Amino acid sequence: MSFSRSSVYSSSHRSGVAPGIGSSRRFAPLSSAASVYAGAGGSGSRISVTRTTSLTSSGGGYGAGYGAGYGAGFGSNTLLTGSGMVANEKETMQDLNDRLATYLEKVRSLEQENRRLEVQIREFMAKKGPSTQDWGHYWDVIEDLRDKIFEATVENARIVLQIDNARLAADDFRVKYEAELAIRLSVENDITGLRKVIDDTNMARMQLEGEIESLKEELIFMKKNHEEEVKSLQAQVSDSALTVEVDAPKSQDLGKIMAEIRAQYDALAQKNLEDLEKQWGKQITESTIEITQSSKDVDTARSTVVDLRRSVQTLEIDLESLRNQKASLEGNLLEVESRYGMQMEHLNGLILRAEAELVQVRNELQRQAEEYQALLNVKSKLEAEITTYRQLLEGGEEFSLQDALEKETTSTTQKTTQKVVDGKVVTETKEVKVRAY
Repeated sequence: MSFSRSSVYSSSHRSGVAPGIGSSRRFAPLSSAASVYAGAGGSGSRISVTRTTSLTSSGGGYGAGYGAGYGAGFGSNTLLTGSGMVANEKETMQDLNDRLATYLEKVRSLEQENRRLEVQIREFMAKKGPSTQDWGHYWDVIEDLRDKIFEATVENARIVLQIDNARLAADDFRVKYEAELAIRLSVENDITGLRKVIDDTNMARMQLEGEIESLKEELIFMKKNHEEEVKSLQAQVSDSALTVEVDAPKSQDLGKIMAEIRAQYDALAQKNLEDLEKQWGKQITESTIEITQSSKDVDTARSTVVDLRRSVQTLEIDLESLRNQKASLEGNLLEVESRYGMQMEHLNGLILRAEAELVQVRNELQRQAEEYQALLNVKSKLEAEITTYRQLLEGGEEFSLQDALEKETTSTTQKTTQKVVDGKVVTETKEVKVRAY
């Protein structure tokens, strides 16, 4: 935010004595006009000043016109265009002394008119002078808005921090979800492998059971054959009627031998059966243990998969809630940014309008200062003319019309404009105006 500051310094000086008679110079500040001219014939010398002032801040206008005429016995044309009047200066002074009474009355009336105009000027400046507007309440509003903007900035930062935290939490949940998903896939692969092992084990068990059945059938068949052979041998022995008696050693009992052979075969068959049952029972027990362990592993894997599914569902629900929260926070952030953006635009408009009004007020003050300075210059000129007339009436030092024509009153106005941005002077320009009258 920048604004310009203008200051006006005015100074006036006169070289010599300000002329009051026989001068045709014209002074015109703004809308004022002042002239001094002399005429021959009974009208004498006249000083005429016309001043019109318009104040836009109050909406009113003021105008004042005043003048006074002084009889003089010399003409302005000869005074301004020729130098012959300089030689007749003494005669002119004598004519002025003769008209002293009339001139004195005119001077008094001029002084009264001047005092009356000064009173009117003071009253006018007191009533409709430069007025300053109080911008203090705008500073309070600006401070409040700055506090609100600061609070909104802090709230915005807090929301952004929450969004970042939610994003980090979502990333953590995503990483956990991916890890759990990888574990789930690994467990499913293990379950698939275990199922293949279970199938292979079942096939081996069924194969072993088939072999056991075949061995049992073979054992039954062997027993049956053995019994048939024994029976046939016994029948052959019993059917034989031949009796041979020899003087040989007593032969062994064939039945006993057959019984022993039978007992040996029974023992061998029983032993083979026990070994076979023991072997296949051991294999069946091991297979059953493996199947039971595999079933337990499968149940554990199933429970693990169920737990993982529940965890995945919980994580998906949490992730969805975090996404909704993130979307809500982003919507709130956009709403806050748009709302405070509109407030900032409104505040910028207020600040620009206030700056424009401030510039307008400063321009108005500058214009009024120039008008007031012009009035002061006119007043000083009138006072100088009155002083000159008094010196002429009091018969002071010798007065030269040629010197009065050559002397002039100058007014110097210095205007300084500074542009201030954040309390620092950026540019500074000076404008000096010199007016002569």
